[in-house]
Order: sequence, then C-alpha cells, then structure tokens
Amino acid sequence: MRAILAIDQGTTNSKAVLVSEKGEIVGRGSAPVGITYPKPGWVEQDPRRLYASVCEAIDACLNAAPDVAVEAVAISNQRESVTAWDAETGEALGPVVSWQCRRTAQDCERLTVEGHLHRVQALTGLPLDPMFPGSKFRWLLDRIPAGRSVRLGTVDSWLVHCLTGGRRHVCDASNAARSQLFDLREQRWSEELGEIFDVDIALLPEVLDSSADFGRTQGLPGVPDGTPIMAVIGDSHAALFGHGAFKPGDGKVTLGTGSSVMTTLPRFIPPRNGVTTTVAWRLHGKATFAFEGNILVCAASLPWMAGILGLSDVAALVELAASAEPGGPGFVPAFVGLGAPYWNSDARALFSQINFNTTRAQMARSVTDSIAFQVHDVIAAMRAQSGGELGALYVDGGPSQNRFLMQCVSNLIEHPVIQCEAPEASALGAAYLAGLSLGLWRDLQVIAELPRSSHIIDPEPVDRAVLLNTWNDALARSTARETTANDE
Repeated sequence: MRAILAIDQGTTNSKAVLVSEKGEIVGRGSAPVGITYPKPGWVEQDPRRLYASVCEAIDACLNAAPDVAVEAVAISNQRESVTAWDAETGEALGPVVSWQCRRTAQDCERLTVEGHLHRVQALTGLPLDPMFPGSKFRWLLDRIPAGRSVRLGTVDSWLVHCLTGGRRHVCDASNAARSQLFDLREQRWSEELGEIFDVDIALLPEVLDSSADFGRTQGLPGVPDGTPIMAVIGDSHAALFGHGAFKPGDGKVTLGTGSSVMTTLPRFIPPRNGVTTTVAWRLHGKATFAFEGNILVCAASLPWMAGILGLSDVAALVELAASAEPGGPGFVPAFVGLGAPYWNSDARALFSQINFNTTRAQMARSVTDSIAFQVHDVIAAMRAQSGGELGALYVDGGPSQNRFLMQCVSNLIEHPVIQCEAPEASALGAAYLAGLSLGLWRDLQVIAELPRSSHIIDPEPVDRAVLLNTWNDALARSTARETTANDE
C-alpha cells in the first residue's frame, strides 16, 4: 500500500501518521518533545530534541505499518515558535523560543510606544504581542556570536532543513503569515517590517505555496532518501483544511495546550476586535484568508487543576466538573497573560467569587468552563467583525473528544459544533495538501467529500447572561493592574 507520511509537530508531542489514497489513517506514532521554563514567562524547547522527537514518532509510525510504502512527506507544525541555526554547519544557535513565551513583552511595548502598532497590524494582520515571532527573532540574533552565517526560521523551516540534510531553507505562506515580517497583501517578506523589528529579511526562508515541492529527504531513518516533501502548513491551518472548511464562514476550534479558533474568509479583511487575519493556505500562488483567535492557555490548565485537587488525571477532573451545576466561581487561565481577543500580557490567572460554600466540583467546573468562555469571546469578536453567518464549526484536538466539554462550548456560543472522531485533523490536512501535489486528489471538492466520522453537538439552553457575568467579572479582576511602589 502507498501512503503519505504526515508529520504533526506540536508543542508537547510530535506525531506521525500514514494516510492512504482513500484518506484513511493506516499507521500512527508519537513522541514527547520536552519543554522548559527558564524564567517566569519564558518558554522554550531544544531544537535538536524537537527534531529527534519527529524521528522517534516516524519510527513508531512506520513500525506500526511495516507494509506501507511512503509516497511523500507532509508537515504540519506548531506556529510562531522560532529558532536560528548556522547556514553552513546546521548547528542550532539558540533555543526554540515558543509561541507561548513572553520574554519579549517589553520589546513589544516599546514598539507600540514608538507608534508601530497600526502599521504592523495593517501589513501583517497581527498585533504587537510577544506571541508572534518578530521580536523573538531579534532576541535570538542579539545572542548569536558575530561571524556566524545565520538562518532564521519558524519550526517548519527548521524541520525542512533537518529533513533535507540542510539543502533547503524554505517555509510555506501560512507559517510566514504568522511571523510578523510577511506582508499579507503582497505575499512577500517586507523590508519595512524588517526595519521595524531590526531583522535582516535575507536571513529568512523562501516562501512557497502550502502544497509545493519543499525538497527531498536525506538521512531520515526508515524513509528512502529522495522521498519528496510535498506539503508544509501551520497546524491550525492544516486542521481547517483537514476538516474541509473551504466555504466562507466555515471554521474550527483546535483545542490543545492553547487553542486556535479560525474561520475562512471570502477575501482579506483587516483585523480588529482582538482577532487576527492570516493566510489559511496558499495554492497556485493564491492565498485563502481566515480570521483567527489565539488562546494562550486552554487544556494546559486541566492537568494543573487535577494536581491541585489531588485527582489521578484529567479524566477524573472533567468527571468531577460535570457533577457541578454551572454558575459557580470564575476562573481565568492567564498563566502567561491573555491572548485573543484581549491581548493583555499583564493579566494573571485567578479564581473569583469563592466562598465557604464553594465545593471541589465547582472549582473543577470553573476551570473546564474557562475553555468554553474563551472560545465564546473569540467567536463573538469574529461575528462582530465579519458581518457574515458562522457556518460549519468543527472541533479537534484532545479535549474535543470529551462530550461534556464540547457541550459547554456549544451552549455558550449558541451554535452546533461538529465533533470529529479522528483527532489527527492537522496531520490529515497536511496529507491532503501533499495529495494535491501528487495528484491523488483532483481538487478541494474531492477532498471535502472524503469520508469523515463526526458527531454534531447541538446547543442546549443555559442562562448565558448569568454565566457570562461571572466570567466577565473574573476577567476584569485578572486584567486589573495594581499600582506598586515601583510604578509610582
């Protein structure tokens, strides 16, 4: 059997799946990446370990399906995480600075004070926030010894570098669109943005379509040298593509460490209301745009709370939460600030409205409900800006498999959500794009008609006003910055 080997390189795990010509997954493998927190608000990974985890996931996947011949490789990847390496030796010259990392918050504040915010948003569709790579690239460059031949890139370009034995320095348009150095309308690296962030754009990779020839494998264990890499795309974009969300208004919520809410647009629409505009994917030189809201902490709060309550695992936490009625205390998971639609780096995690009658189940429920509240706020911002109807809304990622959690999301946004049984939406999207390159699937219509196993969760009536009042009160407390002696 022939299949596409799709790599899904995520924040906590690297996954690999084999996707057949029928669009079915015939093999799986995964491996942990590892993540460190060297200072408060700092989040980073080892680029060498990141690539090693990819190789381990591929090895496990191929061992699970030994009779499958790999036709091509496809990549989906965690976005906005960046690194640097030596162009001649391939040596890593710094850590992978994670999308979650807030180390450049002061740099972003300075650029805002200098008056660059509106211009950066107009060109890139992104706010001046340390989540995005512009300021992080500068941070890396400031720590590289003089005289090194430097390459800068997002995780996709680092993976392609490793997979091709250093022969290619490329990325795709979806990842470039999240870099803060890419002009969305012109679809190219911007000299002006390079000057704003003090980054030489000559160090950045060549930007290709999401479905294109990214090079040939070299030295990848278990995969013949010369196997083509035929697709690269950011993981959230890949999930949107994997669901077949091709009509304007269609969207998806990817739930993981953080969360990405994305809806397809009919054209480029400048961002406002705290959401971003991005390239969903680019085919044949033409970009499809999307709104996106990035939630910094989503499921990452669940194991934390399970530990606080002395529960065995996340499943036990969700079971406890489901036993409580909605409307208890509020909880804001602002462990690293807040992303969309608030974009507040100073926000702090907290519980609110706790009293002597508050139970363990209510505390658990406030944490699980924070997922739905954040999704609600992003969807509300998108609806307010687009003026169009919300179409089919898919949910994917680990927490999406839990009916209780997804029922809470559907209730709050007052819209059905489509729960997909296959959790590998990002890997499937990357594989579908590679299949387009190979001619396995003729066009988007054929991909949209591929069989998918899913379940529709319709909203149930809840007292949204009361629930949102509690949430908004907690938000207000989380984002209220106290005056200290140092501020006076």
